[in-house]
Amino acid sequence: MQLVSATANPDKFIEIVEILPAQIELLPRPTDIPDVVEDADDLAGNARLKANAIMEATGLATIADDTGLEVDALQGAPGVHSARFAGDSATYEENVAKLLKNLEAVAIENRTARFRTVVLIVWPDGNETIAHGVVEGRITENPIGELGFGYDAVFCPNEGRGKTFGEMTNSEKNLISHRGKALRSLSEKLGLRS
Repeated sequence: MQLVSATANPDKFIEIVEILPAQIELLPRPTDIPDVVEDADDLAGNARLKANAIMEATGLATIADDTGLEVDALQGAPGVHSARFAGDSATYEENVAKLLKNLEAVAIENRTARFRTVVLIVWPDGNETIAHGVVEGRITENPIGELGFGYDAVFCPNEGRGKTFGEMTNSEKNLISHRGKALRSLSEKLGLRS
């Protein structure tokens, strides 16, 4: 099975390839397709916008995801705006710096958070297959670890034996992560096993 990836993020593309079962060949998003404006109110809406745009441009089944970091002390922010938390062109570091600044006065036990991923495939006939993944954890006071990307170095999952995603190898992270859970659920819906 061939799917085109809607993501323009090379870190996310590598992670998706590592998680999907071998029966799926993931094709990179064509570089000549412009960025898709992600202005939906929720993660599923943004994933759908990306998948539809790439499917219409290529004519091929397309997989897209959107992920949000929901911090309880910030009433669920940054949520759907996670990638643009510090601005439309923000770097990973700028987003993390803004998050930590907003949590400066919050005690560690009150820094509960979760990563939520929605992943979907839009098929050329207009149908879609959708799946979800969530991992609970907390936000650390400082970045810990050099691995991963995005908010990984400040997110300590409950299932992670005290390690942040930034301290985990890709295979360790993919076993328990939001994206791993969503992609495995999607694979099951397709009748495939990782």
